Amino acid sequence: MDEIRAESWAHLHELLFADSWHEGLARHRSDFVFRGEASTGASLATSLQRLGGDFAEVERHLLRNFRKYAERDSVPRDDVWHWLAVAKHHGLSTRLLDWTYSPYVALHFATALPANFGEDGLIWMVDFVKTNRLLPDVVRRALEHEGMNATSADLLAEVAPTLAAFDRLGEDFVVFFEPPALDERIVNQYALFSLMPSPRARMDEWLGRYPGLARQIVLPAELKWEVRDKLDQANITERVLFPGLDGLATWLKRYFSPRRP
Repeated sequence: MDEIRAESWAHLHELLFADSWHEGLARHRSDFVFRGEASTGASLATSLQRLGGDFAEVERHLLRNFRKYAERDSVPRDDVWHWLAVAKHHGLSTRLLDWTYSPYVALHFATALPANFGEDGLIWMVDFVKTNRLLPDVVRRALEHEGMNATSADLLAEVAPTLAAFDRLGEDFVVFFEPPALDERIVNQYALFSLMPSPRARMDEWLGRYPGLARQIVLPAELKWEVRDKLDQANITERVLFPGLDGLATWLKRYFSPRRP
């Protein structure tokens, strides 16, 4: 897997927007999705895997009880994929992993906590157009028919109405899944999820088996303050990414905190 250390704000931009030019369109359209980590030691373990114990067995119980106790109008459509997206959005441990189409949103999450500014951060870049070539035929054909590069809840419901049916599609692939626009937070974060056909599957391990699908940009600790300040100037803040009073308060508290050695 390619790993490059950013040397400056300008160099960081070159790395984030590399290979985004599409000759046929004569436009800049990146094939990458992004994920920001505050530390290079962070893995791509899902929130379900971080539960520990027999998390694979617990998955169905978590989702079943979330559906049982949530209000019926919590989802735009009553199927497992809409429920899974809503559950993840509200903090339930799931096999979904957060990504964004925006490199700036990824940079925000890599620099959101000044307590981590003493260590290098990391930006994951995954070519989701290339990962689609490894999809099971039924999913790939559905995407091609719709002219999509990422699946939707509706498309997933057509090819696999349950998680068990999804897991039977194959063993070695990653689907990128755009959640429904549940609220402004999902829209403003330009969010999507990755999904694998087993609660035990690890995306970082999977990417390691397929050279050329992913890149890692190391964000040096000494660059984090500059990145954070310039993101704030560009209005990439908690106030925008987490609309509401909680996001506003978090932004103000961080923005007016003094810089400490």
